[in-house]
Order: sequence, then structure tokens, then C-alpha cells
Amino acid sequence: MALRSPFPDLSALRYTRRALSLVWATSPGLTLSFGGLTLLAGLLPASLAWVGKHIVDAVVAAMGSASPDPRPALTWLGVEIGLVVALAATQRGINLCQSLLRALLGQRVNAMILEKALTLDLSHFEDSELYDKLTRARREASTRPLSLVNRSYGLVQNAISLLSYGALLIAFSPWAALLLVLGGIPSFVAETKFSGEAFRLFKWRVPEARMQMYLETVLSREDHVKEVKLFGLGPMLLARYQEIFDRLFAEDRNLTIRRAFWGFALGLLGTASFYGAYGWVVLATVAGAITLGQMTMYLLLFKQGQQAVTSSLSSIGGMVEDNLYLSNLYEYLEHDTEQIRRLRQDGPGELQGPTPGDGLRFEQVSFAYPGTAEPALQEVSFHLRPGQSLALVGENGSGKTTLIKLLTRLYTPTRGRVLLDGLDLRRWDEEALRRRIGVIFQDFNRYQLSVGENVGAGDVEHLEDEARWKEAAQQGLAAPFIEALPEGYRTQLGRWFKDGRELSGGQWQKVALARAFMREQADLLVLDEPTAAMDAEAEAQVFEHVRHLARDRMVILVSHRFSTVRMADRILVLHGGTVVEAGSHIELLAENGRYAHLFRLQAAGYQ
Repeated sequence: MALRSPFPDLSALRYTRRALSLVWATSPGLTLSFGGLTLLAGLLPASLAWVGKHIVDAVVAAMGSASPDPRPALTWLGVEIGLVVALAATQRGINLCQSLLRALLGQRVNAMILEKALTLDLSHFEDSELYDKLTRARREASTRPLSLVNRSYGLVQNAISLLSYGALLIAFSPWAALLLVLGGIPSFVAETKFSGEAFRLFKWRVPEARMQMYLETVLSREDHVKEVKLFGLGPMLLARYQEIFDRLFAEDRNLTIRRAFWGFALGLLGTASFYGAYGWVVLATVAGAITLGQMTMYLLLFKQGQQAVTSSLSSIGGMVEDNLYLSNLYEYLEHDTEQIRRLRQDGPGELQGPTPGDGLRFEQVSFAYPGTAEPALQEVSFHLRPGQSLALVGENGSGKTTLIKLLTRLYTPTRGRVLLDGLDLRRWDEEALRRRIGVIFQDFNRYQLSVGENVGAGDVEHLEDEARWKEAAQQGLAAPFIEALPEGYRTQLGRWFKDGRELSGGQWQKVALARAFMREQADLLVLDEPTAAMDAEAEAQVFEHVRHLARDRMVILVSHRFSTVRMADRILVLHGGTVVEAGSHIELLAENGRYAHLFRLQAAGYQ
């Protein structure tokens, strides 16, 4: 069995160049200033030690003179004061650069993470492993690049200091310089070993950390608090939260104790080397081999040199640790997506199909969710032309919402094709395709924004267009209650922010319906349970209105209410992901099959 080296694998430093490039791209001016100040900070300590030697020697010479002259000692003292001021200014400048870079770089890295999220497919957000990658990337990625740069610059600074210390120490003894370097190695080995362990611990327990975050959300968000209170879930969820913390803390405690013990034990070796050198210099001074000023300088050099060696080796260990954490960031950023593969293989998408007016076609479409063997949809085919409406009927889990996500290209079929105007959706330009579709999902978002922005979110290019808000709200039948709000379309919605107003479920659905009408170019309206929170009268009014507005558009409707479904030109009945019946309301009743059975069951409830 091969022995594992106690020293770090320096191939782990492969992200250092990328981190430096990232910091440079964030602010070249601050990066250059940081670098220049670091070089200066590396030269000044040795200069101070050298000047200190001259001060002591000048004092000793003056004391041994028949007519003492303090001017040489005072001159060197003035030089030292100037160097001390320069060193203080340099440290302040470095801290200033670090603070500004930290803010800029944190924002840049978070923006990179979120920009990557925009390219991910919907299936990625339903993948727990990718969520783990995202969590690992976000938790420390905004601080690690700057930490890596700080350590890199610190390494350069300490290397310069060590070269200057070494040049002065060699005059005393080359072995003294070697002793200085060897004294810092034991603690370096300990720190590097435990840094790797800390990273591996962090990486494998991310799912538990995500569970903690989820429990925090459930216990503290207004959209969960009703059930938490009514069902008495609070103590149980809090106990589970505490249990996860106790388990994670126990692991952290064990690692921290072992790290502290070995750091102390191996650090004693470095202390022993320092005091060995200390005794050596004292004996040389007593023997008259060096002056008192040289003794003062060498002792200072040994002390500062040992700190520089320890800091240098610690910087290397820290750089290894930072690179390990940065691997999370770049692993996430380099995650291949369908959108990236499509652009790489096919180039930019098409802006229109070869047969305008052909409408929407599903051709033998099947789809299975990643990691599942059972298909959610199987061999689904239909053709929807402009001016026609199609209703999807079936029990929960029959594939209705999956079909909608395929036609909006949130998913890509496992087999078969979805075409719009004769062009496979995979070959459409994504933005051009999305402009053709107006959609309201059953689980639509309730944005903590103004009413107008909630409507305008349907077309981000006109997010602030108040005239378009009003027109879309009229079409979605939301205008009457919006205009009655205290600030009309500028009223803040939700309870997260000051003066926010909460709407009823039916009002929220009308806002979401208005959002679907924001896209004036949309000729495909997709309505997934758009009236589930409305009463029967409001629902009938909405669908009569939608049918009137959609005369030249394609409409796909999902609803469990057959009073609504019967208005569609054609109805698909889904069961187990397969189309089992298709036709108009009258035709399906005449078939006396599954649709007729479900229709009569629901009708009986109203008798």
C-alpha cells in the first residue's frame, strides 16, 4: 500500500491562475495597487531591522565616545520613523484594496452563479445533485477567490521578506538561514492536512446543510406559517433542525480539537528552532563575534523570519484549501446544459418556422424524467392550428403539466418531436420561441413586487410599460380590482415589504392571467388550471372572455372542471402518460368512454 505524502498536492493549485484572472477582470486598478503595496510591504520589515542595527550601534558608539554625539543615532531614528509610517500606510492601503475588492468580487461571483442558473434546464432544478453543486458554489465562492489572491500576494510579500532576511542572515551563517526555513515546516504539514479534511467534511454534508436551510424557511416564511401553527409542527421541525446542528457540530468539534492539538504540538518544534537560534546569536555576541547592534538585528530577523516562513507555508496550505473550494464554483459554472450543447452543435436558433400558420404539432412524443424508468408521456401526437383550442383532461399524474413543459421547451422530449410552424422546438431561437407563448402555470409565481410589475413580468421588455399593464389587465379581467387598490398599479403586493397588500386566490389568478396577455406577439396561450381559485361565475366569465380574445390564436387549456373543458374545440384525455381518447365534447360523450364517465361523475355532484 502506497504511503500518502504529508505534503499538499500542488496540482490542487490549478485554479489559482483563474482566480487571479477573475480578480483582475473585476478591477485592474485595485489589483495593481494591491500588488504594488504588497511588494513594498515585503521590503520594509527587513529595512526596519537593518536600520535598527544602525541605531543600536550608533548608541553604543556614542556611549563609548569621550564626547558623545547623538546625531547619528537620531538620524537613523528619523529614518526608522519614516519607514514605520510607510509600513503603516502600506498596510492601510492593502486593507483598503482588500475591502473594495471583497465587495466587488463577491458581487461578480454571485452574478456569475446566477447567470449560470439562467442557462440551466428545468430538469437541473429538479436534480438534488445539482442543487448540492449550487449550494457548495454559493456558500464560499464569493470569498474564496479574494482569499486566494490575498494568500498569493501574501506569499509574494513573505518571499521578498525572506530573501531580504536571508541576505542579512547569511552574513552570520548560512545554517541560520536554513534553520529559519525548517522551523516552520511542522505546523505547515498539520494545517494542510486538516484543511483537506475540513473540505471533504464540508463537501459530503451539503445535503444536510440544505435541509437546515429548508427547515429555516418553513419555520420563518409567511406562506408556511399557517399550517405550521395549526398543525403544531413548530416544535417537531425545530427539534429536527437542532438535531442536524448537533450532528454537524460534533463533527466540527472533533476536527477543531484535533487541528488545535497537532497545530500546538508541531508548532513547538518551530518555537524550539527559534530559541536555538536565539541562543546561538547570544553566545556569538558574548564571544565578541558580532556587535550588540548585529545581535539585535539577527534576533529581530529570526523572529520576523520565522513568522514569514510560517505565513508563507500557511499561505500555500491556504491556497490549496481555497483551490479545493473554488473547484466547487468552477464545477458548477462548467456544468454542461442542453442550451450550451445546442449552441455548440447547431449554432444560433431559427427565428421562424418554414411553414407559418401550421401551428403546433406533437409527433410521437415520449418523455421520461431523469433517473426514472417509467415514462411520464408516451407516444403523444396531435395537431393544433391557429384559431383552435385544445383541452387536456386526466387525473393528477397523467402527464398534462409535463406536456405543457415540453411545448414551452422547459423539457426536451426523450423521443419524438414538438414542432411549431414546421420547425422542431429544439431548433428555434429561445427568445423568439418564448415571445410566441403566453402561459399561466397552476403554480404561478406571486412576486413581492408592485401589481403592475406582477403583470409586466409576462414580457420583460415592457416590464415598466404602464399602458401595456392596463391593456393586459383588461384582457385578464384584473383591471377592476387593481384600479380599486390604494395606489392602483403601483400598489406593493405581498407581506415581505412595507405597505404590502395581499390578494385573494382568485385575484392572484387574474393577475397571472393578465401576465399571460402581456406578450402581444403570443399566438399560443397555455392555461394550466387558470381558474382553480375562482368561483364558478368568475370562471365562466374568464373563459368566455379568453375564447373571444383567442379567435386567431391557439389555446391549450388544462382544467379539472368539465364546464370549462367542454368549450374547447378538441379534447385529449390522458391516462398514465398516454392519450386514450380524443375528440370534441359531443364526440367523447357519444363514445361513452373514460371522458364520459368522468363528466357524469362531476355532473352528478351538482345535482
